[in-house]
Amino acid sequence: MADETPIIAQKSPYAIDVAAGKSYFWCACGQSKNQPFCDGSHKGTEFSPVKYTAEKDGKAFFCGCKHSARAPLCDGSHSKL
Repeated sequence: MADETPIIAQKSPYAIDVAAGKSYFWCACGQSKNQPFCDGSHKGTEFSPVKYTAEKDGKAFFCGCKHSARAPLCDGSHSKL
């Protein structure tokens, strides 16, 4: 199977309020209707969600373009797409 390319959900990060100790499952394929989180839409692809556990309460900036080298968090890769 050839490497699949994720769908770009949006070319900016998702600013999400997270709670310390809570786990979140980031959508890596870009197909989820519940962006930036997984809803199972990756079934049948080579993608899997990425688990993120918040270290503290506050905002986390989840990658929207699905090309971040720091997945699931934004690293600015969207500015090069």
